[in-house]
Amino acid sequence: MTLDIAQETFEGVTPTWDRLLASCDANTLFLTPLWQKTWWETLGSGGPSANGKPHAELMLLSLRDGEQPVGVAPMQRMGDTVSFLGDTDVFDYHDFIIRNGCEDAFFTSLCAYLDQQPWRKLYLPSVPEGSPTIEHIRRQAERLSWQCTVEQEDVSPGLALPSTWDGYLAGLSGKDRHELRRKMRRLFAATQPTFQTFTDTSVDEHVDRFLKLMRDGKQEKQSFLTPEREHFFRVMCRAVSKAGMLRLHFLGIDGVPVAAAMCFDYNGKRLLYNSGFSPEYYSLSVGLLLKALSVQEAIEKGLAYFDFLRGDEPYKYDLGGKNRAVYRITVQR
Repeated sequence: MTLDIAQETFEGVTPTWDRLLASCDANTLFLTPLWQKTWWETLGSGGPSANGKPHAELMLLSLRDGEQPVGVAPMQRMGDTVSFLGDTDVFDYHDFIIRNGCEDAFFTSLCAYLDQQPWRKLYLPSVPEGSPTIEHIRRQAERLSWQCTVEQEDVSPGLALPSTWDGYLAGLSGKDRHELRRKMRRLFAATQPTFQTFTDTSVDEHVDRFLKLMRDGKQEKQSFLTPEREHFFRVMCRAVSKAGMLRLHFLGIDGVPVAAAMCFDYNGKRLLYNSGFSPEYYSLSVGLLLKALSVQEAIEKGLAYFDFLRGDEPYKYDLGGKNRAVYRITVQR
């Protein structure tokens, strides 16, 4: 079966995109039109970047079987490279949006279309393990005599959440359970901490406070928070908050916020997107304990999964995370 392919705008394809995403296995916040449009209008848009890269061209494609939507391919072309929209700095996962059961037709049609386009490199990062994209792109590359490489790019630890906090603690290793309880006791013995969650960013001071703690925590986060990325954070927070998915956590001591975590609740999962803490309170493990409190709140809300997202930082495993691989697919003409 050959599908019809059309170049789309965000405005035109968003209703179809949302419906397809809700019914496919790849459903994650990073694949929503909300997230991708926010990125395109802040960090993308084909504008010149700080390091002088060429402008990007939007390749937002819809695939249909007559009037029946089958999939969406959110891509861009920059020079001689075609890639997913977005980058790994602010996207933890990428993939195509495909109606379940239509993968063969989708990839056959998409790759036939791409074979007629001018590019030398097809770059598909951040594809989670289990995605049909990995094997289908390999198969199509062989058919079209493209050179395809698939390599593990990162890990994205997470854990299935039990129904109770006691059940969660019982699932940790004896050492991790003992350490978490010990650190909790020490925090509450030394201070009177407060745990606050904000879901509405109409008051920008909450985001200001979060960004300050994010900068304070690690030198690498200071470098990461360029003015352009900070603008993306602010616009994205407003959009995600309006959609009812934002959870902005703060741990306070003596009325002063000392740790912060930005989470999103989406599709029955909590995503821990970024965090920060005051180095002055490092000895009290405030960063780790705030994340543990976020896990506890997610359990109380009845969420099914806690996703620590990309990176192998030790705290993710201390809190029970199990690795899930993320892959990079590179195709050369």
